[in-house]
Amino acid sequence: MSSAQSRLNQLSSHVAGKAALTAKHPDDIVVTCALRTAITKGGKGGFKDTPAQDLLLGAFKALIERSGIDPGLVEDIAVGTVLAPGAGATEFRAAALAAGFPADVGVKGLNRQCSSGLQAVVDIANAIRGGMIEVGVGAGVESMSQGYGPGAVSELSDLVKAHKEAANCRVPMGVLSEKMAEDRNVSRPAQDAFAAKSYQKAVKAQAAGLFDQEIVPLTVKWTDPKTEEEKTITVSRDDGVRDGVTAESLSKLRPAFAKDGSIHGGNASQVSDGAAAVLLMKRSTAERLGQPIMGKYVAASIVGVPPLLMGIGPWKAIPVALGKAGIGKDDVDIYEINEAFASQCVWCINELGLDESKINPKGGAIAFGHPLGCTGARQISTLLYELKRTGGKVGVTSMCVGTGMGMAAVWVAE
Repeated sequence: MSSAQSRLNQLSSHVAGKAALTAKHPDDIVVTCALRTAITKGGKGGFKDTPAQDLLLGAFKALIERSGIDPGLVEDIAVGTVLAPGAGATEFRAAALAAGFPADVGVKGLNRQCSSGLQAVVDIANAIRGGMIEVGVGAGVESMSQGYGPGAVSELSDLVKAHKEAANCRVPMGVLSEKMAEDRNVSRPAQDAFAAKSYQKAVKAQAAGLFDQEIVPLTVKWTDPKTEEEKTITVSRDDGVRDGVTAESLSKLRPAFAKDGSIHGGNASQVSDGAAAVLLMKRSTAERLGQPIMGKYVAASIVGVPPLLMGIGPWKAIPVALGKAGIGKDDVDIYEINEAFASQCVWCINELGLDESKINPKGGAIAFGHPLGCTGARQISTLLYELKRTGGKVGVTSMCVGTGMGMAAVWVAE
């Protein structure tokens, strides 16, 4: 039995963990508004011609309007991103000002690769918990249409490359996932079955309108690639969701990274564009301001794993986050685990012994996309709305992180 599995079993024996976790206290760090844009296909979807800062501007404006918060009460904003030059420092500050936040509100951009959006929210939560600020916004954004490609990965110096493990940080994600699938014996049929379910769940959720509350429509300029005509369109749906996908149809796709490999475009996350934002404060502050409370932040973990095994990050991060929260795996009602690749999701779920019915009930990044810096913030709105809808209480968001890391956070819905 793995050390992570052993730890999860220990945590499962906590009798009063969930009851204690759901108790309400004035110092709780609560979420009073969480929303996102639609997620669209990189290079050809609804946001292909929209810069990241404009996506963020739309999310910021919607957050102010939906929450009714006085923008002057927000003291700091953290924005996760991966591909924006300089972590978007200039553009994101400008977007905050354009959205209506006054000049005395701080803004920072940060990059922890695929967990950047979650790291941004956790940074704000910890700043509130530590007394540095009273109200803050954690967000995430990515335009993979405009930033993704070979130029997004820098060269390593000879001194760094001389260290084998450090040199592995630069190996492409797809190659890493292929190696992990081979090393950990995750079959292609298992990956394709998982991916097909992601599409099927997303199709069902979209048809039932289950994403509508969390998505804010954005009106943008879009150039038709066939006619080169510029049009004004309103984007309100994830455009990567495809109906009719089955394990059988996915089995016919050619491998992307190795002739006899198992990873392909249908069982990996989509390259995409999108933004998300989360408003946080203490419970006592929310009650004083009359802010509705969606849920609360409990705890988070960040862990490292070998770079060549990048995808196993959630396996290591989730038990640490659960331990900090004082609960076990069975106390969790929903797990939002980012579907960077089906291979890593399947292995993490199986190794941790998680109930698959609790994993990504509305589908995940395979079905509707993984805008790198956005995902960690996007998962929070997806999770909290679904917990409320289903009557669940405790949720976990988690993801693997490029260069060999994992991150997870525990949330409670109200």
